[in-house]
Amino acid sequence: QVQFLVSRGGSVQVGGSLRLACAASEYIYMPLAWFRQPPGKERDLVAVIPNPGPTTYAVSVKGRFTISRDTSKNTLILEMNLLKPDDSGMYYCAAGWGPDCYLAGKTCPYWGPGTQVPVSS
Repeated sequence: QVQFLVSRGGSVQVGGSLRLACAASEYIYMPLAWFRQPPGKERDLVAVIPNPGPTTYAVSVKGRFTISRDTSKNTLILEMNLLKPDDSGMYYCAAGWGPDCYLAGKTCPYWGPGTQVPVSS
C-alpha cells in the first residue's frame, strides 16, 4: 500500500509563493495529480502529470503553478506562485490510472493527506 507524506514551505500570503511536496513510500509509475477543495466546495483538479501525456493545469492556475516529479525521491511537487485568495483550500496529492482518477479525482486508489493552504491578504 503506497503511502504519502506531504510537506510544504513558503508564504501563504497573497502574491506569495508556496511549495508542496508529496513524498511516496515507493516509486509510482501511475499518473500523479494535485487536487484542491476550497471550503464548502467540491474537490477539483489543480494539475496532473499523466503517464504518458502532457502536463495539464486548471485554467485558474496556469502560468502560476508548476507541477513536477522528482523520481529520485519518489516525490510529486507543486510550486505555487502569485498566490490568490481563491487558491485557498485543502490540497491533496493523488495517484492512479485513468481520467476518472487523474482528471476527476473520483477513482484514485491512492491519496495523500490533505494539507491546508489558507491564502491571506
